[in-house]
Amino acid sequence: MGHRAGIRLGIMAACLTLLTACGMPGGVDGDLTNGWSAMEPATGFEPTAGTCHGANFDPIGPRATYEEIDCKLRHRTETVYVGTYDSPVAEADEPPADGSAGAKAAYRVCDEQATTYLGGQWRTARIWIGVTHPSKAAWSGGARWFRCEALELSSVEDDGAVVQRVGTLQNVLADGSSDLLLGCYAVAMDSSGAIANMPGVACSAKHNAEFVGIWYAKNLDYPKDDKGWRTFHDGCRTLVASYVNVPNDKDLQYRTGVISLPGSSDVWALGDYGVRCYLWLDGADLTSTLKGKGAKSLPIQYK
Repeated sequence: MGHRAGIRLGIMAACLTLLTACGMPGGVDGDLTNGWSAMEPATGFEPTAGTCHGANFDPIGPRATYEEIDCKLRHRTETVYVGTYDSPVAEADEPPADGSAGAKAAYRVCDEQATTYLGGQWRTARIWIGVTHPSKAAWSGGARWFRCEALELSSVEDDGAVVQRVGTLQNVLADGSSDLLLGCYAVAMDSSGAIANMPGVACSAKHNAEFVGIWYAKNLDYPKDDKGWRTFHDGCRTLVASYVNVPNDKDLQYRTGVISLPGSSDVWALGDYGVRCYLWLDGADLTSTLKGKGAKSLPIQYK
């Protein structure tokens, strides 16, 4: 028996060494991955649209600082869209630099998507938008997303502070009744003729300025001197004429002053040429909107 056992053990050892030589049990082919599905390729982190965040806006979005919170809670930013950088930007070694073609393309997408998400043109409200891209480390790891962020401001007239908002911005401008929409203002000027403050007020309260629309200053440089600002003011006056329903002629400058507010030079470099335009009557105490009121509501004052 001992001899026979030794023979059996020797055969088993030989079979373990040469599995294919001794045959396998039914249904087993000797392939250690038999019946296993292929593993999916590793994927990196990607943010989610329609989410809110408590942190301040940052143009660089590392995974370590990303945290979604319920939009019903106090938050500072809301992701209205998540896009993907296309070729040739996607083949670059680093995320697109400020003012580059890739950065402009992402901002243009965010501009359009923000208006869709909010249900109305975001520039007509106390809203600011920004683009967040992956960190350099995430980019090196294959991340090619960008986030479109929308923020509520305390005002847009004096680069107001970010509001810690409660509630989503989705469709907030859809019915035209939001308190975010730009309206009437009590403007105070300093001794140099610059805006000292510009608080928003109800149009039924005393005011001397009113938002009339967005003028797009395409193919123009960001204003740096009186000549540049005059061009912007002339552009805004055309909107005043349409808004109030007065002639857009040489006498328009004697009917009203204007306030022209483009975004910062940073967003201008990204292709944001929208200018917020306001009619302004120094020393006036208006108590209703001038929209559609005609020439009698805005008479020629200085000629």
